[in-house]
Amino acid sequence: MAKNYLKSPDLLPIPHSKKNIGSLGFALIWVGMAVVLAAFAIGGSGVRELPLGWVVIATIIASIALGLLMTLTGDIGVEHGLSFPVYMRAPFGTVGTHIPSVVRGFVASCWFGVNTYFGAAAMNAILATLFGFNNMFVCFFIFAVLQIVNTALGMKAIERFADLAAPVIIIISGWMYFTLSDQALQEGRNVWSWVESPATGGAAVTAFMVVIMSNMGFWGTLAADMPSLSRFVKAPKLERNWFKRNKSQIAGNVIAYPIVQTFMVVIGAVSYIAVTNFDPVVALQESATGIVLGILLIMIVFAQWSTNTSANLIPAATIFSNVGGPKVPFWAGVAVAGFIGIVVQPWSLFGVIIGILLIVGGILAAICGILIADYYLIRKRRVNVRDLYESEGQFKYFKGVNLAGFIAWIIGGAAAVALKDYSFIVGFAAGGITYYVLAKYWWFKIYVQAEIADPDDAKYLGISVGNDWTIDLEEESVPNVAIVPGQTEHI
Repeated sequence: MAKNYLKSPDLLPIPHSKKNIGSLGFALIWVGMAVVLAAFAIGGSGVRELPLGWVVIATIIASIALGLLMTLTGDIGVEHGLSFPVYMRAPFGTVGTHIPSVVRGFVASCWFGVNTYFGAAAMNAILATLFGFNNMFVCFFIFAVLQIVNTALGMKAIERFADLAAPVIIIISGWMYFTLSDQALQEGRNVWSWVESPATGGAAVTAFMVVIMSNMGFWGTLAADMPSLSRFVKAPKLERNWFKRNKSQIAGNVIAYPIVQTFMVVIGAVSYIAVTNFDPVVALQESATGIVLGILLIMIVFAQWSTNTSANLIPAATIFSNVGGPKVPFWAGVAVAGFIGIVVQPWSLFGVIIGILLIVGGILAAICGILIADYYLIRKRRVNVRDLYESEGQFKYFKGVNLAGFIAWIIGGAAAVALKDYSFIVGFAAGGITYYVLAKYWWFKIYVQAEIADPDDAKYLGISVGNDWTIDLEEESVPNVAIVPGQTEHI
């Protein structure tokens, strides 16, 4: 057992040899993750004021921009094998990391609850149709337990489920689109031209930006802690080119995610146009019957399951394991996340989802801005990984807290809440710029950072110079030995 509470076995850097998710595997995980009922809500809300074509354009813009941002933050996991809560010790401190991390973990747990509720609703509808069994509470409990067990078994089990779920989701999503489109045509509504209450002038611009910010706010939660997922993604050793090193990430974040996200938004819009309800479980029950309905509802169950394991339970469990230290293993973190997702009563959250996305997305966008500023602009991708796991190392700062990070987060989050229609952009910019100025010209003048004072690639870069980081759980502190490219550094 580690003497140091920062050295939890489940939070150690993932070495190159254990990165086992390739480009196709990561893309398939995204196919499963992006099919989420909240995405349907964005589409249904958007066509109230804008034609579907403009909703699609706004979604594509948001998805590509966010996909690039995810890849930027994800390089922390690819390059160094570090998870989100561990790297957050750099911009927030070894103790301070817990506050923004727990906020993210709580949000992820809430999303787990929301997605579980709608997956359970689909499961209940299937059982009611086929066997006359109608008990939403039982379905919710069973579905939650199945997802928690699947995630607790580890990343390989999640990837295998994604391999199974993704083809089913792709096929049935197309079926769902055409089913709902036909329903809309029967009601005399052309899905690409119908708008409930068309917005004009400045109101149309605002509505367009709300669609963009809603999309970014929804997945902005994952943009912040993409390292927790990307640390398992394959990357070539000794590859200094950023694009080549992150090619597997790009396949998922910049190609698969925008395509699937846009299609899900379209389905939500078509669902609303067809039956004035962007919840496809309700819409499908009105527009399909028998085996067709059963198959479509199975897709909803698979989609929520694959989303929850990768996008919600893994990040939340990693965070809660970081807070608890070695005494809280990954599987226990999964259980904590699942418990929170149940007790928040997720069935009451869906009706206010767009407003929540705008506010929470902006607050978490400030963290994304801080991460980008710290990793790329200040440290220039070099990280003193050893000290991230040392309670008395350089990241202890002032009683374990980096005040530059907290001041920047408060300013960025407050700006995002004040301008919620542009929350993600405002939060990201305000948080990142404020942190850069405070850290570079104030905080790091007081608390010297080794990788900034001595920017030696061989000491502080990861797989791009051939370094794998390993942490000795038995020792509180051992010398940090510089190595030559191609060797493994033992810490």
